Amino acid sequence: MSSTASIAGLNVWLTHPATEPATLVVLLHGFGAPGNDLVAMAHEIDVASPTRYAMPEAPLELGGLYGDSRAWWMLDMEALERDMAAGHPRDRRSEVPDGLSNARRNVIALLDALVAQYQPKKLVLGGFSQGAMLALDVALYRDKRPDALVLMSGTLINATAWQKRMNKLKGCPIVMSHGRRDQLLPFAVAEELSDLLSDAGADVTWVPFSGGHEIPAAAINAIADIVAD
Repeated sequence: MSSTASIAGLNVWLTHPATEPATLVVLLHGFGAPGNDLVAMAHEIDVASPTRYAMPEAPLELGGLYGDSRAWWMLDMEALERDMAAGHPRDRRSEVPDGLSNARRNVIALLDALVAQYQPKKLVLGGFSQGAMLALDVALYRDKRPDALVLMSGTLINATAWQKRMNKLKGCPIVMSHGRRDQLLPFAVAEELSDLLSDAGADVTWVPFSGGHEIPAAAINAIADIVAD
């Protein structure tokens, strides 16, 4: 069973297990996706123990040709389309997106509200693409880090500030997945991010795959393992 609720100013899709769960999984969708984009994925993660999923809708509406699609922060679409046409996904490691700090505050407020309401024994934070970037950023800046992280097809941004904080994730289980044929975010930069997190002491499960900007079955299986652990 699922429902929607307004929590900390965000519209959130929630699953309601039959018994009170000990684990809360919060998943952030990517740029240009509808707010409920990852709801179906919550039903694909095979975990025996009761788990509640919360999937917030990003506050920025793209509208126009993009229909019911949203963003955590805006992108330069013309530059993105040029990069895709050239077949060269952009290295964004030096970028500090306008709107990142706002998005971070929104998600931290949401996590605080969810934790206060449900009192989970375990908090897993994750996301896809832009949502993965934001999930990692929040984990680095929130006073209390999540118990585990799921980063699907994300990339390294705000590199100078992030690297200074990565030791905060020492011992944190992290699943990272990325496609070798990703035309939006470079595989090599995601691989570098995985190495940086490992070097900082995080317990990284790296899931490379042969596809593009997507979520493969191998990632779903690795996520199930980290949620159930």
